[in-house]
Amino acid sequence: MTPAQKPVKITVMGSFVVDLAFRTPALPGWGHTITGTEFKLGPGGKGSNQAVAAARLGAEVTFITKLGRDAFGKLARETYAAEGINTAFTAETTEYPTGAASVVVDQERGENAIVVFPGACFHITPAEIERARPAIAASAVFLAQLETNLEAVEYGLKLARELDVTTILNPAPATSLPEKIYPLCDYLTPNESEAAALTGRKVTNPEDAAAAAEVLLERGAGNVVITLGGQGAMVRSGRSSGAQHVPAVDAGPVVETTGAGDAFNGALAVALAERRDLIDATRFACAVAGISVTRPGTTPAMPRRNEVETLLNRNL
Repeated sequence: MTPAQKPVKITVMGSFVVDLAFRTPALPGWGHTITGTEFKLGPGGKGSNQAVAAARLGAEVTFITKLGRDAFGKLARETYAAEGINTAFTAETTEYPTGAASVVVDQERGENAIVVFPGACFHITPAEIERARPAIAASAVFLAQLETNLEAVEYGLKLARELDVTTILNPAPATSLPEKIYPLCDYLTPNESEAAALTGRKVTNPEDAAAAAEVLLERGAGNVVITLGGQGAMVRSGRSSGAQHVPAVDAGPVVETTGAGDAFNGALAVALAERRDLIDATRFACAVAGISVTRPGTTPAMPRRNEVETLLNRNL
């Protein structure tokens, strides 16, 4: 997006949870206690991270979620006010608490293990999504994940399709999906483990990913982008005859991989909303994810647009 262009509009539906992040010399096993080296509390959740990623890249973002009326919910609203994200369709409840996630990061390898309790956001209803119809209708892209209930995910995708809005489903965390979901996805964006869970196939390299993407296309997804961490992403479009590998974009030493998938999906939504072709959009998303892993945390790690453009220009 150049300064002269109007910001694209994106609606993200998904989770907000508070991340309680611990850095340790190694990931603990069952029955083990390890002394950590750092602790941070901050905003997180796949939907929330993706909304922030898109907003920092210049999009006008509406976020649909559900929060508890508690201290964690207050943190969410403060975060969205700071990032310029529209929360007109963020519901509140006293019945459920705002969710939380325990994130344990191996400080040597940057790898992580996460336990998430979705809390209030898992109880968003179709009626609450329907309230956001005007915002979805005005958007170029509707982006969802699987940290809300599946009924809500299906309703949101159906509503966006009804309104002729491009849909992206990031099927995370890993699970199986009912067959009726696939045809609602213009773009399906699993990582290796999610693609394996969806297809029952091992996915560890671009060749595996190409085969898994073919299965997902056959189930009705319009396009499939399988992220492969340091190996980049494999793109398979229903409009093309083959898969194409997009390499990762190296932005520096890896510090933490926790929010990389969210950075990728928020960026892909922005790039597609800007009408970039899928390969160019995927490369842009790889650059955003590449920057995010050089920083600790999830929401705080999401880069700004100028950082991404500088990295891409350096890698031409």
